Amino acid sequence: MALRKSSKIPHAAMLRQILKRCSSLGRNQGVHPTDVPKGHFPVYVGVNRSRYIVPISFLSSPEFQSLLQGAEEEFRFDYDMGLTLPCEEVVFRSMTSMLR
Repeated sequence: MALRKSSKIPHAAMLRQILKRCSSLGRNQGVHPTDVPKGHFPVYVGVNRSRYIVPISFLSSPEFQSLLQGAEEEFRFDYDMGLTLPCEEVVFRSMTSMLR
């Protein structure tokens, strides 16, 4: 029986990178959002880029990881305003309501 390499290590590294980028977003522009509680981070969703504050625990969800991979593919994490997820707002709200 062949041993499979664990896929958790690349995901963990990806999550650390995302958290690092999210925590430094406002610092580059001299803005520190005071409405983001500890253990949370902002994301922007939909055509209007509506802002949502989500708990860091969402990062372990396969559904949320899928959105992050889509963001990486579409935007290459190259954003000026914040982490933008390629998802319709209604779909995002539905998904996050199931994760809570």
